[in-house]
Amino acid sequence: MCGIIGYIGPKPVVPVLIDGLRRLEYRGYDSAGIAVVRQGTIHLRRSAGKLSRLEDVIRAEPLEGEYGVGHTRWATHGRPTEENAHPHRDCTGRIVVVHNGIIENYLELKHELQGQGHKFVTETDTEIVAHLVEQELKAVGANGGLEGATRRALARIRGMFALVLISSDEPQKIVAVRNGPPLVVGIGDGEYFVASDIPAILAHTRDVVFLGDEEMAVLTKDGVTFTNFAGTKLDRPTQRVLWNPIQAEKAGFKHFMLKEIFEQPQAVRETVLGRVSLDTGRVFLEEMTLSDADLAEVENVTIIACGTSWHAGLIGKYLIESLAHLPVEVDYGSEYRYRNPIVGRKTLAVVITQSGETADTLAALREAKGKGARSLAICNVVGSMVTRESEGTVYTHAGPEIGVASTKAFTSQLVALHLLALHLAQVRGAIAPAQAREEIDGLLQLPTLIDQTLRVSALVDEIARRFYNRRDFLFLGRGINYPIALEGALKLKEISYIHAEGYPAGEMKHGPIALIDEQMPVVALAPRDHVFEKMLSNIQEVKARGGSVIALTTGRDELVESLLDTEHDSIISLPETRVRLSPVIMVLPLQLLAYHIAVRRGCDVDQPRNLAKSVTVE
Repeated sequence: MCGIIGYIGPKPVVPVLIDGLRRLEYRGYDSAGIAVVRQGTIHLRRSAGKLSRLEDVIRAEPLEGEYGVGHTRWATHGRPTEENAHPHRDCTGRIVVVHNGIIENYLELKHELQGQGHKFVTETDTEIVAHLVEQELKAVGANGGLEGATRRALARIRGMFALVLISSDEPQKIVAVRNGPPLVVGIGDGEYFVASDIPAILAHTRDVVFLGDEEMAVLTKDGVTFTNFAGTKLDRPTQRVLWNPIQAEKAGFKHFMLKEIFEQPQAVRETVLGRVSLDTGRVFLEEMTLSDADLAEVENVTIIACGTSWHAGLIGKYLIESLAHLPVEVDYGSEYRYRNPIVGRKTLAVVITQSGETADTLAALREAKGKGARSLAICNVVGSMVTRESEGTVYTHAGPEIGVASTKAFTSQLVALHLLALHLAQVRGAIAPAQAREEIDGLLQLPTLIDQTLRVSALVDEIARRFYNRRDFLFLGRGINYPIALEGALKLKEISYIHAEGYPAGEMKHGPIALIDEQMPVVALAPRDHVFEKMLSNIQEVKARGGSVIALTTGRDELVESLLDTEHDSIISLPETRVRLSPVIMVLPLQLLAYHIAVRRGCDVDQPRNLAKSVTVE
């Protein structure tokens, strides 16, 4: 969940480490530190708080080095203090480690090591790794080296972790291991990198290797070797990352989130591009080993995801059931494997994850596969763990998403799910070519509609000005747009810290209506669809109890306008589109509403408190 960067090469190491950490700030963190080796001695600089505070420390106490590692920490064990910040040292000060994840048996190991004379100075689980490697290094000696001692230490550790270690006794060497949280190795021109995510190294190289679980990389000035935890050598070819480093910059926008909101026309266009034929009405999903015959045998679908991706999964249920006529269940990844799910060879498990490294979703995928289910991933990162463990992937070509609160990744997931639903419908013979062409035509027109919809940003900012100081919001939706009510509430919670709930509008009278008064804004999603009149009734119920309404509707709707008054209410008119595509259009003003409210409240939009971009621990 935190940022890791390591570097060996001819460039000054400190600027490379600081720049890499800065490009990983979006992941969320509360302290930072670096360790570099110079003339056989390890030098550390650490600080609680943002990276700028670490830079202040370095300016006050400059340092240079030949190679090194850096880390931004999101506290799990121990407070966010300088003492608990990574990197952590052993007793001798000659070994340091940075770590993402959790060492589950750290207390047991800590007590054992304390009994052997080791002195601990932090509250973290990470520190035991440095001491354990120090202890094991005594056993393997110089011949075994840092990687040998690390392998012996790994045999003692339980948990999910990514570790990067250096030792001043072994010049120009970095050891990196993965068991859960992601690590990527960058192969440059005479220089080598290891990082927790691609943006940290994109300015230097696009040639990368994603470490798999229970794999180790040893970086030296001469190259990189890959092995498994047992020491068996692995042949790991590099992959070429297509993202441009400039894509990870703000490009003139005030925040990454706003930039990514406005990148959604292109992200949706890229996700559809090359996968559909308007002439034949066919959908082509080629990045999978599942054949059409395999998919035709599917009798039910289980969609598994977390957070925003789970909301995409709820909409995917509507799409697959309405187009492919297959029953669909939607599960939280964090709950799935604890309920002994009933699946088999005729179940298709579809996992949705932006990063491809979400720990709960990966665990749920393994549970489903272990019970015999076929598997398919919807993911944004080529080569990530979930794409390697699934039988097929529908990639969302959204490009890098830096803002913690997902925007363009979400809408791209909706489009990918629509393509999957159409493909399943085709292989099952559940859709006629004429209807398929209509659906494809809608997808092809969608980027233009998104672009038109984003023009409401100034209006939404004005609405935000009126409501940014409220303490509670209620979001209401029906049918395929009920999950958008959930997503709108989540976005507002994530970045503005306002309490918000999403509800199916028909359930309002079964509880939430008791909360409505003049201080409770209600966001009503009321597109012109088959439940439009039901939504009008819900709006009337809110108005009858003194609530303020922010209504989203399609076209210039006089019926909605007649229910609202300009002093207390607001209406956002959006382009008309097909019902199955309306969630993409409806969510855009809600993303903008959350953004503009958060900005007016002075919140850190791109790095909201307590949150991380990729949740790689359970």
